[in-house]
Amino acid sequence: MRRIAITGIGVVSPLGNSAGEIIENLVRGRPRIRRLEGRDFQRLANPLGAPSEFDPGPVADAPKLRMMDRSTQFALAATRAALAQAGLDIAAAADRAGVFIGTGSGGAESADSAYRSFYADRSDRVLPFSVLLAMHNAAASWIGLEYGLTGPNLTYSTACSSSAVAIGEAALRIRSGATDIMIAGGTEAPLCLASMRAWEAMRTIAAADPDDPSASCKPFSKNRSGMVLGEGAAIVILEEWESALARNAPVLAEVSGYGLATDASHLTAPSVQGQARAMELALADAGMEPEAVDYINAHGTGTVANDVVETAAIRQVFGAHASRLRVSSTKSMHGHLLGAAGALEFAISVLAMNAAIVPPTANLAVPDPECDLDYVPNQARVGSPIRTAMSNSFAFGGTNAVLVASCLCE
Repeated sequence: MRRIAITGIGVVSPLGNSAGEIIENLVRGRPRIRRLEGRDFQRLANPLGAPSEFDPGPVADAPKLRMMDRSTQFALAATRAALAQAGLDIAAAADRAGVFIGTGSGGAESADSAYRSFYADRSDRVLPFSVLLAMHNAAASWIGLEYGLTGPNLTYSTACSSSAVAIGEAALRIRSGATDIMIAGGTEAPLCLASMRAWEAMRTIAAADPDDPSASCKPFSKNRSGMVLGEGAAIVILEEWESALARNAPVLAEVSGYGLATDASHLTAPSVQGQARAMELALADAGMEPEAVDYINAHGTGTVANDVVETAAIRQVFGAHASRLRVSSTKSMHGHLLGAAGALEFAISVLAMNAAIVPPTANLAVPDPECDLDYVPNQARVGSPIRTAMSNSFAFGGTNAVLVASCLCE
């Protein structure tokens, strides 16, 4: 069976846009959630978000940028960084390389702007490329165009598991022999009024912490009240193992397992059985016993229902080993990136493995008796090696995706 190496990671995120910056903020347990300023956001009951500091200038020239939603710009920037780390001339293998990207809402910011102009401002002028800005497959298409890649180019939209699915399916494509290289990950830019108001209407958004807005997302804490939206992109470069070694590529980790399962029980209520099944399938795909896993980057949204269900699912899969696992929700610091969450959290897991740290769950001051695992509260564990990490992504609609990575670093 062909093995899959991760040779590059590129990120645009609230925690930073480089590995060093992300690791520094993880070690400090520093949430990057804040109150969003601006007239539009004042219409929200809880104008909280985790924005990314991002300059689109280096991504493309001005005419091209006008044809790209913010989410597409994120994806291109992350791809460029990932390819640079991999040291890969991907155009030389254009017909054996593909692009799989996950997103929950595509060009949400562009769609919001177009609808606002048409309905609220009553303007009859609509940008002629509005459809191209907003379409879900824009990011994947632009990446393919940028590098002249003629292999498979697909976009996955399974809500909050979208980018984990994209990475898992990309790994399967390499394993099957259909491709040798895949650009895989996700992107999301949902910090616009209509999108945020829609999530707020579902009663899933956290109430602002009265003392510190950055502490508003409290996964696994008894006083948790919901999630906070974030924005950004994360891209991994996947390569067939022997090819990566032959060119002396920097192998960061191996994608060793992928599990995909559906709740088929409810559109929004999480299922212990569905989540457990995805974890079990990922372990089976990796050929691992539960005891091989050292760390889980949990889905950990901070909603009342999810955190209890995920805890129960982990206990069901890992049995006695569950109490020895280190588990954390980095959403407490970077917010929930929706369709890009799985890719960002998988990337963070691999970065943490290589830095020998265990990321913390920030803002966990009041433990919930129903959430009784080691959630690495508030402080990262530095000098704590991780050999095998699992990353959980569970979605509205019931699509559960789990990725397992194995670190080769000593």
